[in-house]
Amino acid sequence: MPDKVLIVVHQKHSTPGRVGELLEARGYTLDRLCPCLDHPLPPDPSEYAAVVVFGGPMSANDDHCLAGIGREIDYTNRVLDSGVPYLGICLGAQILARALGGSVTPHPQNHVEVGYTRVEPVPGAEELFEHSRFFYQWHREGFEMPRGATPLATGTGAFPNQAFRVGEKVYGLQFHPEITLAMIHRWNLGGGHRLHLPGAQPKRAHLKGFELFNDGIERWTNALFDRMGLMGVPLSRAEAAE
Repeated sequence: MPDKVLIVVHQKHSTPGRVGELLEARGYTLDRLCPCLDHPLPPDPSEYAAVVVFGGPMSANDDHCLAGIGREIDYTNRVLDSGVPYLGICLGAQILARALGGSVTPHPQNHVEVGYTRVEPVPGAEELFEHSRFFYQWHREGFEMPRGATPLATGTGAFPNQAFRVGEKVYGLQFHPEITLAMIHRWNLGGGHRLHLPGAQPKRAHLKGFELFNDGIERWTNALFDRMGLMGVPLSRAEAAE
């Protein structure tokens, strides 16, 4: 099995956060690319154990003005055809939804989700959310449940669709399991204008939510990797003997 995971980000200084840390802890090497900065995507997704596409300030509808978004939508279909596990987070989930023919739209009253919110598993998906039902949100658009997808979780707020699965190893998440405390501080500093929009929580609530929910989200993320078949890179005999 490949020992690399393709990490797709959308800004120069974006990081994979806790998701990246947990993948590295399993022995995977991260190949970080940013198509919006003209990084070419590798032609053969099967060179990777998985593809993880993260969030960003742009829209999944920006393929008409950002060539990188258009390339990502096309590449997502190539990943799906290859059978390589895929995890889309926020914008990544919206790109996945668009690749599957679904739509991505802002809330009609311009509400956002910013801060920790509760999600509810749909019947049959309760086990997936045994470790946490609270997750960090930072978005102003939501996705329509694409045709052929299995819904996994709904939101209690302005955005009803929160998670879905396609097949057994392709997941789209509206929320951010990768969030770290440093990222919360950075996002609040760089995107502080969003804290004044309807539906946004104040920064102090973000910090309290991290204190309350981070450990459970980390367990949740590791369990998701297990479901995706990302069991880790086996140690070589030399490494095992050390």
